[in-house]
Amino acid sequence: MSTDRPRASAEKTRPSAFWPLAGLLVPLLSLLFKLEIEDGRKLPRDGAYVLAPNHMSEIDPLVVALAVWRLGRAPRFMAKESLFRVPVLGWVLRITGMVPVARATSAAAARATLEASETLVRHGRGVIVYPEGSLTREPNLWPMRGKTGAVRLALAGGIPVIPMAQWGAQQVLPRYGKLKLWPLRRRVRVIVGDPVDLSAYTGAPSSQTALVEATDAVMADISGLLSQLRGEPAPAERWNPADHGQKETGRLEP
Repeated sequence: MSTDRPRASAEKTRPSAFWPLAGLLVPLLSLLFKLEIEDGRKLPRDGAYVLAPNHMSEIDPLVVALAVWRLGRAPRFMAKESLFRVPVLGWVLRITGMVPVARATSAAAARATLEASETLVRHGRGVIVYPEGSLTREPNLWPMRGKTGAVRLALAGGIPVIPMAQWGAQQVLPRYGKLKLWPLRRRVRVIVGDPVDLSAYTGAPSSQTALVEATDAVMADISGLLSQLRGEPAPAERWNPADHGQKETGRLEP
């Protein structure tokens, strides 16, 4: 397990809005849970990337953001386009470089994806995208079927997709449950994987079949990482809410 911290990137060492946010949140989060990061050096030190974690608790974004910050990068998420129009919140999202995502499945949405991808490449930024789009409905908290937003963004700009898995956050805040403040510093483990091999899908970002297959490859890598953390094999087939009469509610991607 990699316990040494990699060098910070220029985007973290350069003064920004992340500094006061980190000064406030990092000590508080460090009281809530004890974060252990495995293979953290697999997160790129510079340049664009799409980080794809599993999603099983409402506190996951804070876990992932803290991990990314400790690994030397600035944590940025995809956020609904409408949030950028909210007073104050929209300003915070813009100055921290969060990535707006349109929900419409139209040519405009495709252009927005391309523009977001080009912005990431131009500024050498990473973005965190939950491929599942919402908390997993899988009864045992394994990743469920993914959506195509993450790979669409990555393939549009030739950006690597970095899989990540985390385990333990559900002990701090159970899925759809209440925050558990005691005992403090519950153990939360994070593991970073190698970039997903999407070379077979390069040049076909508009093909729905290719997007679904690429997403399946990403979800398989995430499930494999989570299997390592849990010490047990992942289910052979991923949970599909539609097969169980459940409505999918995409939160972070179209």
